[in-house]
Amino acid sequence: MEPLALDLNVVSPAILAEIPDEAVEHGEVFTRRWVVEMILDLVDYRSDRDLAAMRLVEPACGAGAFLEAVARRVSESCRKHERPVLDAVAAVTAFDLLPRNVEKARALVRRVLVHEGWSDDHALTIARAWVRRGDYLLEGRAKKSVDFVVGNPPYIRLEDVPESRTNLYRALCPTMVGRADIYIGFFEAGLRSLRDGGRLGFICADRWMRNQYGRELRRLVTSEYALDACITMHDVDAFEEQVAAYPAVTVLRRGRQRSAIVADTTRDFGETAAGEVMTWIGQASDETTRGVSYEAARLPHWFSGDDLWPTGSPARLAVLEDLAKRFTALGDSASGVRVGIGIATGADKVFITKERDAVEKERLLPLAMVRDTTTGYLEWSGHYLVNPWNDQGNLVDLDDFPKLRSYLARNAAALRGRYVAKKNPDKWYKTIDKVERGLVDRPKLLFPDMKLISHPVLDEGGHYPHHNLYFVTSEVWDLEVLGGLLLSKVAEAFVDAYAVKMRGKTLRFQAQYLRRIPVPLPEAIRPDHARRLADAFVKRDVKMATAAALEVYGVAEWPE
Repeated sequence: MEPLALDLNVVSPAILAEIPDEAVEHGEVFTRRWVVEMILDLVDYRSDRDLAAMRLVEPACGAGAFLEAVARRVSESCRKHERPVLDAVAAVTAFDLLPRNVEKARALVRRVLVHEGWSDDHALTIARAWVRRGDYLLEGRAKKSVDFVVGNPPYIRLEDVPESRTNLYRALCPTMVGRADIYIGFFEAGLRSLRDGGRLGFICADRWMRNQYGRELRRLVTSEYALDACITMHDVDAFEEQVAAYPAVTVLRRGRQRSAIVADTTRDFGETAAGEVMTWIGQASDETTRGVSYEAARLPHWFSGDDLWPTGSPARLAVLEDLAKRFTALGDSASGVRVGIGIATGADKVFITKERDAVEKERLLPLAMVRDTTTGYLEWSGHYLVNPWNDQGNLVDLDDFPKLRSYLARNAAALRGRYVAKKNPDKWYKTIDKVERGLVDRPKLLFPDMKLISHPVLDEGGHYPHHNLYFVTSEVWDLEVLGGLLLSKVAEAFVDAYAVKMRGKTLRFQAQYLRRIPVPLPEAIRPDHARRLADAFVKRDVKMATAAALEVYGVAEWPE
């Protein structure tokens, strides 16, 4: 077999030579052995196959957590297929940036093969051939020639990478958009290297499935590849060190989408439970399986396009998918609902005040803050927004408002130093967002951005929301009835399924997630259901709201 072909058409050796090696840790998180074994099983890298005739790539091998298991399986495969181990000299290619990791990984491969009974000379030859120092994103971009890509890609934000290297990464990996983590590039490069039927198996943060910087990767996956398995392991002790990585084991394949294995786990998920899940997968059962620490199901299909991918128990995903098909999402104009976000000022210390005579009365708007919603009822804390905008959406003439002019002049240094002011020097006293005409007086439901549970709070009118509050308005809904639906566990489940989780499982009730919540048309809700929803909302009774919502949605039982 020929050595792994590298694609250096875009990056010349001269450019590569100019990139310095950073003397830093490169997002290293070492994977536990049972997790490695599970991933290799999921991609079907098994010793009963002729592994010496196949190609496996590990993009960031670290000290060799994956290579140890790979070497053992290759050795077993060579024995079973009566091959000398040197036949596998080109069967594996592993990269790492750090010289010490390269040496550790080579030493580990050598030890494993010697322990398996191969000569030290042959083991050394294999170890040196398999493990190389290099940047996979720049040097390892094989084209449709790899059978397996496995590993635990590094966790590094692009802003923490030298600019020269970042520019190359973005040029080579178009899916690395926005504030992407570097692992996005590892997914893309790995996927593009797969031959037909080849599989990629990573344990990696799953945030790309549910945020904006992952949209191009999601588009790539659903256009040319298939998701074979996604095992969510947010609380599992999957690494040698404690990290807040929100990981999932994801297996992707070059080929058409078939059914998809989806599993959700608890912190008690470990080697024994992983073995149970693998046994169930091998049985090709369509029945959901449950254990003490997991639930797994085989979904008939997966999601398409660059849209956000949900997470949750398989049973709940099935219910959410059904509701999304039968009802109208809040983000659809047919719902009669509008979702927005409060004002970002760019200088809260200046534009927010509790002094009622700081400026002219007509330049002050009562401002609703997150702290005002804590009890479930709007309890205004007395904050005002200093409003520099008129009803036409233009900045007011400061000569018309002497007190405002004086107030802003006292704070001119802070205001002029902002990016938004430097970009528009003549508009140095503008807020980042304009004040929306009429929003103060309009009734609205307010959602704190970060909350453990759904927490809509009614503002009957009279307050403008701060930027940490999202709002829902409607001309056709009774907001107490809608509030009851949005207070329920049904609505919360949609945010939980799509939102990126914060530490402590805090949810983000942002507009992009709120807009996904499906609702019936208000006229389709029976009067008795409407009364119960409104009553539950007023009483802040989540259990009552959920029971009424389930009847409205036609769901017999809510899956946990």
